[in-house]
Amino acid sequence: MINISEVLETNKMIEQENLDVRTITMGINLLGCADSNLETTCDNIYKKITTLASNLVSTGEAISREFAIPIVNKRISITPISLVGSACCKIPADYVKIAKTLDKAAKEVGVNFLGGYSAIVSKGMTKSDELLIRSIPQALAETERICSSINVGSTKTGINMDAVKLMGEIILQTAEYTKTQDSLGCAKLVVLCNAPDDNPFMAGAFHGVSEADAIINVGVSGPGVVKYALEQMDKHAKPDGLANFEVLCETIKKTAFKITRVGQLVAQEASARLGVPFGIIDLSLAPTPAIGDSVADILRCIGVEHAGAPGTTAALAMLNDQVKKGGVMASSYVGGLSGAFIPVSEDQGMIDAVHAGALTIEKLEAMTCVCSVGLDMIAISGDTKATTISGIIADEAAIGMVNQKTTAVRIIPVIGKTIGDTVEFGGLLGYAPIMPVNTFACDRFINRGGRIPAPIHSFKN
Repeated sequence: MINISEVLETNKMIEQENLDVRTITMGINLLGCADSNLETTCDNIYKKITTLASNLVSTGEAISREFAIPIVNKRISITPISLVGSACCKIPADYVKIAKTLDKAAKEVGVNFLGGYSAIVSKGMTKSDELLIRSIPQALAETERICSSINVGSTKTGINMDAVKLMGEIILQTAEYTKTQDSLGCAKLVVLCNAPDDNPFMAGAFHGVSEADAIINVGVSGPGVVKYALEQMDKHAKPDGLANFEVLCETIKKTAFKITRVGQLVAQEASARLGVPFGIIDLSLAPTPAIGDSVADILRCIGVEHAGAPGTTAALAMLNDQVKKGGVMASSYVGGLSGAFIPVSEDQGMIDAVHAGALTIEKLEAMTCVCSVGLDMIAISGDTKATTISGIIADEAAIGMVNQKTTAVRIIPVIGKTIGDTVEFGGLLGYAPIMPVNTFACDRFINRGGRIPAPIHSFKN
């Protein structure tokens, strides 16, 4: 049973070390809103969201005040819209109309983002899936709070290379549609492999069809807390100021336990007050642009000069594992992504590593083999070819497929900018240097079409 004394233990973490609950996300099943008439479908969607989530923001704010716990975001995830709109959407513009309805509902209830403008196409695309995908550039350009995700592969099904090729083109189109905002639309679009049904973090959140009618999922974060704990550990280590790996792992694990207990309390309170079942705690270490709230800084505390230096992948693997071990002891329902995020633009330490020449996209790809979630918030030159982007997506999806883990690509080709430039997204999205990509061609590989088969270890029936 959680009690307030456990939260009081974390006061210093909150006040001095950037501990926060990153998001309370309400998942809402919209399948019952589907109708053959587009207007009726939109009306049903708006009514259900504004009814179920009417008190989500005020409840989150009340919990934050009462327990003195910062709750940064209040969000909604919904059933993948390609399923909801399949009976009424005949052209991409029909899906854009649904996107605008979702945006209107999100503004009405006051949430930061709404995720689930999505399609699951890991084995093939229906006509509805393709229409939704082709609507993404316009939908993200004409809305403010909608996030889109497309799942193109899984360990069980392999990788849908037709979808991978299409998404390279769609990402470039989205960049072009939002070029006056430094291609910001791409920051709200992610391509996934093995997407979880209960992820509370944007842009990949959607409400899986196996979930209840409505659910509360909470994402906690605390890179600054872990960094401080490691600094104190080495400060008191004798005789040389370097604790060994056993002590290091125990320190991370115990800190993750405390962080997760805060999230568990918030989740239970939100569930009880909203009358919506509690789903999962996602115990990911999600950085922000704030100084000291950085996963890269944790890696430096562990012992590498910059993220990207030799030893970085091993250090990240250990960090990710200990965070999970500490978290699962703190909550019986851990889910979502639950690990260390390594976005570039949202992590000052990662940005510093890029500027220092220590971190490249290739090294980031290696790091994604051992952590959540993938190549995230990476800005590249706006003249990058669509097939090159598709090749990056394919590589990351392969890592997820073979390793039975979630991987993702959220890459931003910034129109009008090139290597050496910097792009400012603002808020939690931060800023990013334009990173170079490998310019050798992969056109023939991407243009083959079809599906990469599932790996042999997928057959477990």
